[in-house]
Amino acid sequence: MVGDLTNTWAIAATTVAEAAAGDADALARIVGAYHDDMARIAFVICGDQDMAQDAVQAAWPQAWRKLASLRDPERLRPWLMSVAANEARQLVRRQRRHVVVEIEVADVGSAQHDPGAADAALIDLAAAMRRLAPEDRALLALRYVADFDATEIGRALGLSASGVRSRLSRLVARLRSELEDA
Repeated sequence: MVGDLTNTWAIAATTVAEAAAGDADALARIVGAYHDDMARIAFVICGDQDMAQDAVQAAWPQAWRKLASLRDPERLRPWLMSVAANEARQLVRRQRRHVVVEIEVADVGSAQHDPGAADAALIDLAAAMRRLAPEDRALLALRYVADFDATEIGRALGLSASGVRSRLSRLVARLRSELEDA
């Protein structure tokens, strides 16, 4: 079993090294493995699917150019998530526009769907998230979408682990308060 894990890591390290050396096929394997995760992070920050895809598309060339600077291939996923989060924050800052989130309309005539508090809560949460700064959305995305711990988030955003925990605590309290008042 341990040998299998070592081989898996060696393959990943080899793929990273090949991509850093300019191998487009190796990069395609990395893109296939991590693109969707990066898009989810970017979506939470941008609040718009098209903007999120634009951010991820901008992140990939940057990641490929800087891949050789990645010292630990095991840290590829957190590093890529950070690149995507940074690109998403920059895109939101450049756009400086109010993001409209599409809300699917339920089939009111269907007996299967009972509109209720859950739908309203999701709408309220989406509105509360839009009111947050892109940096705060990035923090929440890295924690709750990418499942990073405080240390990993701190490395990605240049904060201490305790600073991350403190900011997350305040953000979650703020969101709870806004949702209770809604």
